[in-house]
Amino acid sequence: MSKHNPHRLLNHYSAWKYVVLIATLLVMMLSAIPTWYGENGAVQIAAKGIPTPDLVAIQKTLTEQGIGVKRIDQKPGKTIVILDNEAQQTKARAVLAKMMGGAKSESQLTLAMEPAAPQWLQDMGFEPIKLGLDLRGGVQFLLDVDVDQVYKAQADQLQDELRQEFRKLNIRNARVEAEGVDKLLVRLPNDEANGKIRRFISTNYPQWQAMNASGSGVELTLKESEKSELRNLTVQQNLQTMRSRIEELGITEALVQRQGENRIRIELPGVQDPAAAKNVIGATASLAFYPVRELGSGSTMTLPDENGRDVRVARKPVLGGDHIIDARASFGEMGMPEVNITLDSTGGKIMSEFSRHNIGKPMATAFSEYSRDANGKAVQESKIISVATIQSQLGNRFRITGTGAMEDAQQLALLLRAGSLTAPVTIVEERTIGPTLGAENIDNGFAALALGMGMTLLFMAFWYRRLGWVANIALICNMIMLFGLLALIPGAVLTLPGIAGLVLTVGMAVDTNVLIFERIRDKLKEGRSMAQAIDRGFSSAFGTIFDANFTTMITAVVLYAIGNGPIQGFALTLGLGLMTSMFTGIFASRAIINLVWGRDARREVRI
Repeated sequence: MSKHNPHRLLNHYSAWKYVVLIATLLVMMLSAIPTWYGENGAVQIAAKGIPTPDLVAIQKTLTEQGIGVKRIDQKPGKTIVILDNEAQQTKARAVLAKMMGGAKSESQLTLAMEPAAPQWLQDMGFEPIKLGLDLRGGVQFLLDVDVDQVYKAQADQLQDELRQEFRKLNIRNARVEAEGVDKLLVRLPNDEANGKIRRFISTNYPQWQAMNASGSGVELTLKESEKSELRNLTVQQNLQTMRSRIEELGITEALVQRQGENRIRIELPGVQDPAAAKNVIGATASLAFYPVRELGSGSTMTLPDENGRDVRVARKPVLGGDHIIDARASFGEMGMPEVNITLDSTGGKIMSEFSRHNIGKPMATAFSEYSRDANGKAVQESKIISVATIQSQLGNRFRITGTGAMEDAQQLALLLRAGSLTAPVTIVEERTIGPTLGAENIDNGFAALALGMGMTLLFMAFWYRRLGWVANIALICNMIMLFGLLALIPGAVLTLPGIAGLVLTVGMAVDTNVLIFERIRDKLKEGRSMAQAIDRGFSSAFGTIFDANFTTMITAVVLYAIGNGPIQGFALTLGLGLMTSMFTGIFASRAIINLVWGRDARREVRI
């Protein structure tokens, strides 16, 4: 009869747990490997109607210009020229643009970073970790959006409307005075006029707060809720405009995000020509409405729409975008998306007169972008963003229907506001980091990580002996998982403070094992067997480990939520490191210890 072993049920993991552990580590390792290979500077040539030069000709031309080419890859819709030296990207793009026909072909050429990892890894969808500006080098701009001009446009439009209302209601000796960008003082002759104007404001301009002033006057102030909405709309439109403009630079990994209430932060990794970036970011945009014409019906021209089809319009626009005060997407009476447009008084008169004579005819909305070329000359590019049929006589407020889904209507409203809500933008901060400094930051950062990790591995092996080697294996697995997660998460960027977070993670990951091993030591001193000490040690340490990591995770989440740029990079690696250290320190370490000492009945064991 076999003797019952009381340790048989202790420290036992099911087979599926080992499968999950091994599979997770394998996936994370495959995800981390491309990072060690790094990336190569490249120029992408997109197929957009202009023929792509022969690959041999590309290789020969670049080589003659002293530009080393590692290889040229052809993929569906694009050709990728991979360079030996990342610093020669801008020069290679200029050479290829000249080779393909000059300025017309520049929109086909994009600066990019291509993974240097083996193709089989790329085919599996694994890519290297994206590096931040401080590690790769590039340019950072901090832009201030002057929203006061938007408030002033609203006030100017209301002034025009009030003067028309004075004439309509036959109110004499009335005048409107601006008191700041968001406040108007309406001086009226009597209380009767005061009542009429207040009713007009409450009916037509509820976004303005009306209060009685001295005499029979009325003080009008733009409501805070409306100012907040206008500010958000303005910054949102500027964000989209900046993203579109940066595409003209041929940069695929730019970061454009809001910072604070009315500032925009732009990071352009790898940019080697800050002056060109400033020219594009400082470009302007405009909007115009054109009557759609048939061929042979007077002086006409053709403009492409968003699908590349030509639309024939009159050469002279009916109205320019400088008359647009506002444009917002909403649902119409039939539940269909539409865009509501508000014009100033002058624009309203022009649109009213034009639409009265053109009911049932189509009208096109053209959006134009202005940028500066290498010689500083303004270059205009126009396209038709909407063609709608005039259903009735229009005034200073009308709507555009047939815009598609609500998302399309919101997109159109953003484009329409490009001619109205775009506020002046000023570059308040500019910072350039050279690629040499970025490479130095990488070397120094990872040297610190290697030194910290090496000393930690030596200490754990010396102090905890055999269990220390388990902790070291868990620590290495932790680093592999952390690098793998950083490469897998969309939008994750590794910055210099992020490397500091990695170094901090090393200490925190080992701290998990230290707590567990000390609990095991305590249980052995109480006279328990090794198997029992392991079981009780992990159980008793879990609560302390969880509480410590949870409170630190709160800090990481707060830092990521309110921080930006480098601070977010630190918070990201800190938060991910907490999760991976919990996984490897508790789950992976326990799996190894269970296999080796999980049923050890000895009581006199030193660790």
